Amino acid sequence: MARPDYIIVGSGINALVAAALLGRKGRRVLILERNDRIGGCILTDQVTVPGFVHDVMATTFVLFVTSPAYAALAADLERRGLSFAGTDTPTGVLLPDGRHAVLRTDRAANVSAFEALAAGDGRRHQADVEAIEREAGLLFALLGGQLWSGATARLMAKEMWRRGLRGLAGFLGDSLGTARAWLEGGYRSDELRALWAPWVLHTGLGPESACSGQMGKVIAFALEAAGAPIVRGGAQTLLDAFSALIADQGGEIRTGADVSAILRDARGAAGGVLLANGERLEAGQGVICSVTPTQLYGRLLADTPVPPEQREKAAAYRYGNGNMQIHYALSRPPAWRAPGLDKVALLHLTPGLDGVSKAANEAVRGMLPATPTICVGQPTALDPSRCPEGKAILWLQLPEAPRHVKGDAAGEIAPPPDGRWTAELRERYADRVEAILAGHIEGFRDSVLGRRCYSPADLEALNMNLVGGDPYGGFCGIDQFFLWRPFKDSVNHRTPVPKLYHIGASTHPGPGLGGGSGYLLAQSLR
Repeated sequence: MARPDYIIVGSGINALVAAALLGRKGRRVLILERNDRIGGCILTDQVTVPGFVHDVMATTFVLFVTSPAYAALAADLERRGLSFAGTDTPTGVLLPDGRHAVLRTDRAANVSAFEALAAGDGRRHQADVEAIEREAGLLFALLGGQLWSGATARLMAKEMWRRGLRGLAGFLGDSLGTARAWLEGGYRSDELRALWAPWVLHTGLGPESACSGQMGKVIAFALEAAGAPIVRGGAQTLLDAFSALIADQGGEIRTGADVSAILRDARGAAGGVLLANGERLEAGQGVICSVTPTQLYGRLLADTPVPPEQREKAAAYRYGNGNMQIHYALSRPPAWRAPGLDKVALLHLTPGLDGVSKAANEAVRGMLPATPTICVGQPTALDPSRCPEGKAILWLQLPEAPRHVKGDAAGEIAPPPDGRWTAELRERYADRVEAILAGHIEGFRDSVLGRRCYSPADLEALNMNLVGGDPYGGFCGIDQFFLWRPFKDSVNHRTPVPKLYHIGASTHPGPGLGGGSGYLLAQSLR
């Protein structure tokens, strides 16, 4: 192609959104991806048995279908083959003794079912999701908007005028509350506390983390309103739709193109990139990097003058727990011993709120959790096309895997001397998970046709941005989030280098499949 206006380094959801929206503005965009495939954490492959199509990492797209990026691009993507499959039971929880709860995409049904678990729990659920609806304008502007902008400043001034200074401070203070405080203070049943406690793990937080209560309420609202959709045919279909759209707009995507450095022009601005093979590529208007701060400042800008304190901040950037993925090909759909779970999109197996807290703390300390929180996805309950008729797939995610293994909380598995994940360690830990799963599914082991496991180290090998298997682009505690992501002095997606922009999970609005940082940057660029 002719010299592109923008070069984008990386090809995850934020990069694809940015490219599509810039292409809509008539900008020529070149995406460079070091791997032989695009997608970042979106990867579809037949990793167990031929004919069984698995989403290896990300699988649920509720954040995308509710995002402004999808609102802008939906028609274009749908014309190029994208569609979603869903269920009216997006999530549920199963306790060790068989007690369980299921969320539906029907508020009245949820209120009734939760009232049956404990008097007042249904009404509390209704109050929580209605509060999110009332505060949606302010809340979603802070969670997903351009924070350093005139629009956000005007919104905050308007809210302060409407609520008063103390009222606005009270709202922000309430938003800092923990999931434990929310769940123990508002719900009486173990089932409801257990239903929502695991979900905060999917935001990179734990039940005792600041803001985890508010994030839990937002998730409850989103799942009830939009479900937990997956891409029909596998998430690769979404990547194919983006690829076709970008190509139709005159953009280009190159795989196997490992960017080793950012090049600067005579004025010191980002003017292009250097590939590992020595090829130099120029950009007319700027370079956009969808990478971690470690990659940006430690590798791509390693030989470029930047303020010393910027490198120090990048070196001090923290990463969170790793994830682990387990995939099963089954000869038949799972026969859950507890009724009503066969169509639940994402089911958590956990001892409850305290169990989630314990496992999360063990992982933070480098321990293999004795009883991990297990997220079980049932993609073929939503989309039977992913495997042969009559068979099934299970997608498992363990959101509390230590990045470096110091020990085993159960005292059963010897840690490796160097703390690194090995194939043997991965499979032994997966056996622990499988034993829990088999206890809830009749004849589970007899139905297994194939199993494929990915440790945190395996995930990092698939995507170098998953440092230690952390899928959230870095620790998501309040001191490294919102206004302070990735750094305390970060302003939107700018960097110290003119015309060099930083997007991805390590930047505001953080991780997830919403494409938020790509959308915000593309909206702001000419």
